[in-house]
Formats: sequence, structure tokens, C-alpha cells
Amino acid sequence: MSKHDRNTFRKAARSMIALGMLLALSGCAVFAPDPPQRQDNLCEIFREQPDWYDAARASQEKWGTPIATQMAFIKRESSYRAAIRPPRTKLLGFIPWKRPSSAYGYAQAQDPVWEEYQDDAGSLFSGRTDMDDATDFIGWYNARTHRSTGVSLNNPEHLYLAYHEGQGGYKRGSYRGKPGVQRAARDVATTASRYQAQLNSCEAEFQCDGAFEFWPFCRG
Repeated sequence: MSKHDRNTFRKAARSMIALGMLLALSGCAVFAPDPPQRQDNLCEIFREQPDWYDAARASQEKWGTPIATQMAFIKRESSYRAAIRPPRTKLLGFIPWKRPSSAYGYAQAQDPVWEEYQDDAGSLFSGRTDMDDATDFIGWYNARTHRSTGVSLNNPEHLYLAYHEGQGGYKRGSYRGKPGVQRAARDVATTASRYQAQLNSCEAEFQCDGAFEFWPFCRG
């Protein structure tokens, strides 16, 4: 099967299962947890949602982006709201109109790059309202940034610049004329640093994987 045929098949498969997935994904969004009460404290976030720690740790082990950086991205992009989209623009100043982008979910991934992720690392059933898939997507995207641009996976500011502008835009320096984007990237870096310091003090609580393990008697 040629590359063109494979792409055609994938698009057809997505269309065939779209209606069925719509109900499933809508259900996931409906039953997604409420945003954490204390978004400034990663320990408290993981105490509310310990499964999120497991998701971020799995992504870190697979792709290399630190847990704290992944969660700083999500805080910036969605404030931990599972089904958020950009607000609609207004036609004639008051009629709800189109959205400015297709960004959706925890990681605010847009349709084209999400489909790339599904083809390369995820699956047709990966969902942007699922924290496991959102953290995996961020890890995948940052690994691609590292390969394409050389930005360190321990440099959250520049990882976020590439996340916002795309790897091509980052290499062209498109962010240099966008002070708001630069400010957002610095905010992400500040959050990641704070999150990492907090996680250093509490991570052992979330490392109990076995059925009979409980904190503080867990393996790191």
C-alpha cells in the first residue's frame, strides 16, 4: 500500500468511527474531573488526582519531558479544564461565529498536529480530554522539538515557544515579534520551576504502584 493510500485509508477510518467516538468522547468530557482547587501547588494537584501523576510519569519515562514541565504546559493551556476550546469570535460584534483555531482539550492540541500524533504515537481512540493522552502528546511533541531544533527537554521556556509557534516557526524566530508569547513562555518556565521544587518534596507519595504499597513505604 502506497503512502497516499495509507493516508486515504486513515482519513476514511476516522470518518467511519467519528460518530461513535463522538458519544464516547463527549462522555469522557462530561465525566472529566473538575479543575484542581489549588493549581499553584503540584503536590495538591496530584493529591486530588493521583492518576494524573501516573500519566505524567509515564510520559516522562517514554519521551523525556519532566513531569513538572508537562503540568506547567497544561496549566497554561487549559487550566486543567478537559473540554475547553478557544472562545468563538463575534460576527457584527454580537453574533457567535467561528473559533480562531481547532485547539481542544487539556493540551489545547489543534486538529492537524493531533492527527499527526495519532498516526505516529497515539491511536484513533486517543482523546484530547484524557489526561493520559494529553501528557503523552506533550511528551511526543517536545521530543520532536528536541530532535528538530536542539532545544533541551529541560528548557521549558523554549519548549513552550516551539509548542506555541510550531517547530518551523520557532526556527524562524516568529516568537521574537510576539511579546505576549514570550511572556507566556516565561510564565511556563516559572511554573515548571515551582512545580519541580514542590514535586521534590512530595513525589514519594505518588510512587506506590503495587497493590500492597502505601506511602511512605514505597520504592522510588
